[in-house]
Amino acid sequence: MDPFDDLLRGVRSDGAGFSRAELTPPWTLRLTDEASLTLCAPLRGEGWLSRGEGGQPRLVRVGDTAIVRGPGPFVLSDRPRSQAPGGVAPADRTVLVVGTFQVRTQVAQRLLGVLPPVLVMPGNDGCASLLDFLDAQSAVCPPGQQVVLDRLLDWLLVCALRGWLDQPGAVPVGWFRALGDEAVGPVLRAMHAAPDRPWTLAALAGEAGVSRTTLTGRFAELVGKPPLTYLTDWRMTLAADLLLESTATVAAVAHQVGYADAFGFSAAFKRIHGVSPSEYRKACRTSADCTGTACSPA
Repeated sequence: MDPFDDLLRGVRSDGAGFSRAELTPPWTLRLTDEASLTLCAPLRGEGWLSRGEGGQPRLVRVGDTAIVRGPGPFVLSDRPRSQAPGGVAPADRTVLVVGTFQVRTQVAQRLLGVLPPVLVMPGNDGCASLLDFLDAQSAVCPPGQQVVLDRLLDWLLVCALRGWLDQPGAVPVGWFRALGDEAVGPVLRAMHAAPDRPWTLAALAGEAGVSRTTLTGRFAELVGKPPLTYLTDWRMTLAADLLLESTATVAAVAHQVGYADAFGFSAAFKRIHGVSPSEYRKACRTSADCTGTACSPA
């Protein structure tokens, strides 16, 4: 399994996270939603996206997809902030689609760690066709239409993120860049595909076809930590989501992430998350706004 697929599973548009706006200049749209990610895509016209007082305005044209990492407000307008109202006239009308996404799992939180505050992916034929279809679907309201819109937004987000991540140099360091390495890539995929296997350094080196010393050095250089440390972190990330989203016992969760007994699993979990598995589950389920991140007992 591709680790990138793991990260995207917990990022979803949900119900009220979709809006379509028709804007006539002069216009300014201030978005203050506390969403984890916000997607903006013009269907007609164009707009300038700014985040923060010192942020450089980014032009977003028809077919482009802009993604803003939250939380935090940002502004879309018909002209850059530095341009006076009497400057060059913008397009007559802008039709804008906005989708918001909540990151509700520890796994998906890792995605936010590699994204810039703002990214703009240039349009392509595939995205343009998808946006046209999204525009058509937003104009009708048959039963189940909101689900269709949500999934179309999910598709658009995945396409944009995948395109950005595939650009050379998009992610300067870390596990995503390491996926392309001949030694480290196979090891990362093996860990993600089967976190419950009793991995040893020798077994992981066998997946890569290199020595343990070579793997350890290369892995630490690209990922920033040794292979077995990464494996423990990944297992504890998965465990946190399993505790939140399922009714499995602590022992069952331990088994799913590669621990033979609940005691050893609980010790590792508390070392990473600061609380025991049972305390983590209780705190998250009793918190009204818990999103699976940094939950702690009340």
